Amino acid sequence: MPPLTAQREKRIVGTSLKLYFDLPSTLRYIDAVAQLSTAAAEANVDLFVIPDFVTLLSSAEKLKDTHVQLGAQDTYFEEKGAYTGEVSPVTLKQAGVRIVEIGHAERRRLFGETDQDVAKKAAAIARNGMVPLICIGEKAQGSIASAAVGQAVNECTTQIKAALSLLPEDAELILAYEPVWAIGATQPAGADHVVAVTQQLRAVVRGTRRSGRTRVLYGGSAGPGIFSKLSDGVDGLFLGRFAHDVGNLERVIQEMKE
Repeated sequence: MPPLTAQREKRIVGTSLKLYFDLPSTLRYIDAVAQLSTAAAEANVDLFVIPDFVTLLSSAEKLKDTHVQLGAQDTYFEEKGAYTGEVSPVTLKQAGVRIVEIGHAERRRLFGETDQDVAKKAAAIARNGMVPLICIGEKAQGSIASAAVGQAVNECTTQIKAALSLLPEDAELILAYEPVWAIGATQPAGADHVVAVTQQLRAVVRGTRRSGRTRVLYGGSAGPGIFSKLSDGVDGLFLGRFAHDVGNLERVIQEMKE
């Protein structure tokens, strides 16, 4: 079966601010991203930004007349109840959130999140009319290229199948392939590795009964200058610290222009 390449879907790029900015800095950043809305629309690229929870409402207000989609960094899998410190998917939807990031390697490592937790969150996100952005990736870098691809595909397939187990077949889904060893590194994973892995992961998704839209992103020290090398495998990029300079984000949008 030939690999499902990325040209079939609209390209997409976005960034998560994690916990790097304070409140004023975040809102200034959102203002700057809002200014890229027209450029993204003209390039036929979907653009999203994921600030912290505290600034979601203010960010939604700043983005309301733009094409920029608002994201959240996490959610809980129950709509309401005695869950101190958690955020409901209902509240996120009401705040104007479109995309919810879940399953990031940092949450798995620091907070003990499991594949089953991610699956329940994905279902809750879809149930409330939003799009789950599920982070997947292998923990260790393989020393032999051919074996490294197989190792990555095996680890990611387990994560994908768990997430899909509770997700409605017609729900939209974004998969962000982020090799754990590449997160925060000085260089992204090699292009040959990323393309080989993401093409095989597309085949995994295609082998299910899913009818919902599925797009695949690459993250993990992603920045300007790499999309053209990865476009046979991915639909876009999930940017980290390189996008903290909005000029870099604008460069990536132009590089993705069709």
